[in-house]
Amino acid sequence: MEFTEAYKQTGSYAFSPNARFLAVAVDYRLVIRDVLSLKVVQLFSCLDKITYIEWAPDSEYILCGLYKKPMIQAWSLTQPEWTCKIDEGPAGVAYARWSPDSRHILTTSDFQLRLTVWSLVNTACIHVQWPKHGSKGVSFTKDGKFAAICTRRDCKDYVNLLSCHTWEIMGVFAVDTLDLADVQWSADDSAIVIWDSPLEYKVLIYSPDGRCLAKYQAYESGLGVKSVSWSPCSQFLAVGSYDQMLRVLNHLTWKVFAEFVHPSAVRGPCCAAIFKEVDEELDMSELSLGDDFVQYSSDNASEAHIQVRYNVLEVPINLPSQKPPADKPNPKQGISLMSWSSDSQYICTRNDSMPTVLWIWDINHLELAAILVQKDPIRAAAWDPTFPRLVLCTGSSHIYMWTPSGAYCINVPLPQFAVIDLKWNSDGSCLFLKDKESFCCASPEILQESSDYSSDD
Repeated sequence: MEFTEAYKQTGSYAFSPNARFLAVAVDYRLVIRDVLSLKVVQLFSCLDKITYIEWAPDSEYILCGLYKKPMIQAWSLTQPEWTCKIDEGPAGVAYARWSPDSRHILTTSDFQLRLTVWSLVNTACIHVQWPKHGSKGVSFTKDGKFAAICTRRDCKDYVNLLSCHTWEIMGVFAVDTLDLADVQWSADDSAIVIWDSPLEYKVLIYSPDGRCLAKYQAYESGLGVKSVSWSPCSQFLAVGSYDQMLRVLNHLTWKVFAEFVHPSAVRGPCCAAIFKEVDEELDMSELSLGDDFVQYSSDNASEAHIQVRYNVLEVPINLPSQKPPADKPNPKQGISLMSWSSDSQYICTRNDSMPTVLWIWDINHLELAAILVQKDPIRAAAWDPTFPRLVLCTGSSHIYMWTPSGAYCINVPLPQFAVIDLKWNSDGSCLFLKDKESFCCASPEILQESSDYSSDD
């Protein structure tokens, strides 16, 4: 894997949907780079520090959230002289997003007083009163024709269906939730999933016309749903819960067909490969080294003589876990990180009471495919959008890769570079690696299937 040099960044970043450009915030400047060369192609100056970036779906426009101001600024990549500023005045701006047609911006005001649709074509604006959330509670169909916007009035939750062409309300229906958490359209636009707050375990599936297709409740009297995700093929709905279990529903009967547990002790029989990250000290005595290198090695002994690798373990094994304090809110337990592979064959999960362990499940065979045991808590994990290849980071100077053929530790060859976040480009050609104050990009190798489980650095 090849790495670029490091460049400065101060927070938000985003790849363009057409996979050609990378936008990075550097304080109040928006830097647009070419993905292949990382050369600067456009530079825009905003009125305040940028806290959020989002590309329009057509990759022609980009918006910047200046939430301290608070306002939104939008720019055009093809018309650098064009600019747009949205200021809600005393109402403020809590969040902003693009519509699927790339010609409207949706903003949510502070305290969720209203959601406003701003047109870039004729400067018209449309209001939706009492949106349920700021950054959540809005979902668009994949074909871009409709939006589902959650609202709350008179202590009741509703879903408003709007046409993304005219922005007229096509329908409104009440949902059976105590405190709606979020909404998601399925990838085939045939169903809408809604789930309740953690205080009430409730997952509801609705048809676009407001009929309740299914209601799912795994248990009562406990913290409930923590994460929900449709598979890319729309045939499966994964629900991660505070009881440290992953449940997968099918799209035909909306019944659970798989339940995956995350035990702290793994016993046999287990066909999954278990990889544990270890430090290995290199034997330098048999190498013929120059004086300069010997001097460098003695100055950097803690790093130069140690490499990171995976060991393959046998069951039984006890995994590192921790119990959350019983007297504090928002306990660190349950399934918060959950992500599908692009082919819907695999799903990875992290149980928050075992923050250093990543579980990879094979949906086709309904079994555990692999366990990755890291030295440090897992910060982020992302699937290659073109192949079942998973990359994760832990805030160290390495990234970690898993494929069905094995797992690998990869050193980032930049001084003092700790990877705290990562993201794939939409075509899988580039991997963005974020440090606290800088970033670099990596070009992943073309995969070749192998039966070996390699653990070399």
